[in-house]
Amino acid sequence: MKSCLSRPVRARSLRMIAVALAAGGILAASARAQDADDAEQQWQSLFNGKDLTGWKVKIAGHELGDNFGDTFRVEDGLLTVSYAKYDAFAGKFGHLFYQTPHSHYRFRAEYRFIGEQAPGGPAWAFRNSGVMVHGQSPETMRKDQSFPVSIEVQLLGGSGHGERPTANLCTPGTNVVIDGKLVRTHCLNSKSKTYHGDQWVTVEIEVRGGESITHFVNGEQVLQYQKPQLDERDPDARAIIEQQNGEKLLTSGTISLQAESHPVQFRKIDILILDE
Repeated sequence: MKSCLSRPVRARSLRMIAVALAAGGILAASARAQDADDAEQQWQSLFNGKDLTGWKVKIAGHELGDNFGDTFRVEDGLLTVSYAKYDAFAGKFGHLFYQTPHSHYRFRAEYRFIGEQAPGGPAWAFRNSGVMVHGQSPETMRKDQSFPVSIEVQLLGGSGHGERPTANLCTPGTNVVIDGKLVRTHCLNSKSKTYHGDQWVTVEIEVRGGESITHFVNGEQVLQYQKPQLDERDPDARAIIEQQNGEKLLTSGTISLQAESHPVQFRKIDILILDE
């Protein structure tokens, strides 16, 4: 059947359709960009780049708040773990706790290892640090306690050769479930790449209460597990279980950064609160 529209009319109609489609594409792209901007604006910074406001220091063998040797400090706007004032490490494992516990959130930080390991630091702690989540409060830690009962996202730097993944899982006083099975192995490797030298690496941790925890490195998912829980075999964890009337599932807790004998720096430490 022959069209009753003249060629000029058809041409105008096609141009109008093209303009409408282009406008729709622009609006969709604009909406996506706005959504991304809104999501980014919801991130909250936990570090002001000036001092340790909002954070609490706990170093093994020292009282809460005693920042022995100025271990945790701010240098050039970077949160730095330093051993410049140490004669020897002597088992002084430290943690810097954010003041507020959280349950459902996404944590993001950039980190890099620098300099040389403190004298006397254990071999396994070479270029080793971590982010502890679902942790106990520092007020409940024993004076000589090396690590808070928590889920540790272990941060490792490469030695210059060989493979050494980062954002691994370690479990001081805890266990997790993977593929429906309870895992009691203390440390599990992620599938991340190895990052040698002093390069900055971005780690993200998505914590969803007692449901799941997911690790990301430079935007790539590298590990996931479920049902973080207290390990009754650990004396410190067992005390918490008793206080919680037998409840082992971890649904919230503190966030802390580790000092394990190798200097490390953090920047852009942010949190995004998620709906429960």
